[in-house]
Amino acid sequence: MRGRLSRIVGIDLGTTNSLVAYIDEQTGLPRVIPDRDGHVLLPSVVSFTREGVLVGDAAKRQLVRKPDTTVYSVKRFMGRGWDDVQEELRYFPFSIKPEDGIIRLLVGGREVTPPEVSAIVLRSLKERAEAHFGEPIERAVITVPAYFNDSQRQATKDAGRIAGLDVVRIVNEPTAASLAYGLHELHDGIIAVYDLGGGTFDISILRVKDGIFEVLATNGNTHLGGDDFDRVLMDWLLDDLRARHGADLSGDHEALQELRLASEAAKIRLSAVERTALTLPFADFTYHRETSRQELEELIEPLVQATLAPCRMALADAGLAPGQLDEVVLVGGSTRVPLVRRRVQELFGKVPHSRLNPDEVVALGAAVQAHILAGGITNMLLLDVTPLSLGIETLGGIVSVLIPRNTTIPTSAREMFTTSVDGQTVVDMHVVQGERELVRDCRSLARFELRGIDPMPAGMPKIEVTFLIDANGILQVHARELRTGKAASIEVKPTYGLEDADVARMVEESFAYAEADVSARLLIETRNEADTVTTHVERALRQGAHLTGEDELARIRAAVDALKQVRESGDRDLIRERTIALNHATERLAELLMDSTLKEALGSKRVAEILESP
Repeated sequence: MRGRLSRIVGIDLGTTNSLVAYIDEQTGLPRVIPDRDGHVLLPSVVSFTREGVLVGDAAKRQLVRKPDTTVYSVKRFMGRGWDDVQEELRYFPFSIKPEDGIIRLLVGGREVTPPEVSAIVLRSLKERAEAHFGEPIERAVITVPAYFNDSQRQATKDAGRIAGLDVVRIVNEPTAASLAYGLHELHDGIIAVYDLGGGTFDISILRVKDGIFEVLATNGNTHLGGDDFDRVLMDWLLDDLRARHGADLSGDHEALQELRLASEAAKIRLSAVERTALTLPFADFTYHRETSRQELEELIEPLVQATLAPCRMALADAGLAPGQLDEVVLVGGSTRVPLVRRRVQELFGKVPHSRLNPDEVVALGAAVQAHILAGGITNMLLLDVTPLSLGIETLGGIVSVLIPRNTTIPTSAREMFTTSVDGQTVVDMHVVQGERELVRDCRSLARFELRGIDPMPAGMPKIEVTFLIDANGILQVHARELRTGKAASIEVKPTYGLEDADVARMVEESFAYAEADVSARLLIETRNEADTVTTHVERALRQGAHLTGEDELARIRAAVDALKQVRESGDRDLIRERTIALNHATERLAELLMDSTLKEALGSKRVAEILESP
């Protein structure tokens, strides 16, 4: 492997789950890399415990026990300002504080920025790929929602740098999905890619011709996804709890996380069955509720409808009617919801195509793009677009657009400006992004000054402004006064931001503490597994001690004590051994408790009905 650049992997950095993929050189097909247990999905969850940082499933298990130290759905905060996230705050157990326009999350007694949290997820995927290939992985293609603005894209690149990755390309998620399908099925035609993930929605219209993928139009909502389906169901359950038990759990973070996870699980089950049951034990009562697919669909119908307006807008931008589409592709785990599939079919007039796993298709496409950049595929070309218009502020707060939305990138544009005041020697350049006419209604990206202009009457200076967008969708702006040759330029940095020094420091720390971090994480995961088992056993003893004899109870309590004695030790193998022993000691009690709970919860239902329920 020496003598050539390190391979490039494709990464889907998702709101709910993240994945890493590569091209199998023997088959030429993209494959997702599993972890050591065979799981391909890495939950995008990070927990900051007293003893170290957890990521993935280990962190997700902390959501109920230690919600205030655990971060999930951090993608919703990437590259966003304080004003952008006000509606989010009531749904998250951790605190957020603004500082010079930067969002900082207060979790586990520390302050972290969203890119730092995302970097932990990326580093875990990097380690997974390195274990798979047995070599260092230094370069990656990372996907983002098509409607991510410049700040959000830059935040993603910063996260990659902190994780020790050279992000060679940022690719829009729907475009990546089209690459994954195109690898198998190159043909001429027009495709709509409907991408509904955990936290974002994108619609892209693409033309495929002779191996060239051209994005005709894109639209979407960076603030709408499966998480929102979970939330409306959770809010409905909170109202039901108040009505039936007189309990207001809206201020109980642990209870809210229990309900959120139960809502997510119910939503997933209702994609396959018509009815499901939830049973949640709380401090003073056990909550039991049957829920139907119809009830869920009534709750989420407005959210599903909210995805259809961007679809119509994208079609209009592309100058197309639904009947002119050759194919509709579904991407993102939330497209498994039957209501979503029905509404998409009704809108576009054809059965959506979902041959590839919707959870994996973006990562597979990222791997294809990585292979293209590495020179492995030469008969395929990707032409992406910029999702929002880019311009400059002119007199009176008006936006002068230099690059309209849906312009194919990479691209550049030039326009001439002049001064508005006699003798003006400094011009303030204000770069904005958006579709409104006035600067106040658009997003401010950057400001810089062009100085040293010779004093002349208003209108005499000739100022050439150049916008250049690279293949990652990152913008550079140059300004030059043609008479004097004075010039200034800026690479647009996000307003959320991290200073270069901060990014460099985080990269250095990621390398310096890599070995110690891995060892600490494994010990913490083992201890957390022990804590989880101990908690469940103690709960089972409180609820079902009367179901078994004194001898068995004594054996269980002895196993609990034995595990607690070694829990604080640094011996992972011993902790694991006693955790397994405790599990074995409680098998019979668990069976007795399950039988008792089923009888109580389901009463006189027929056995067949019990067995059929999920």
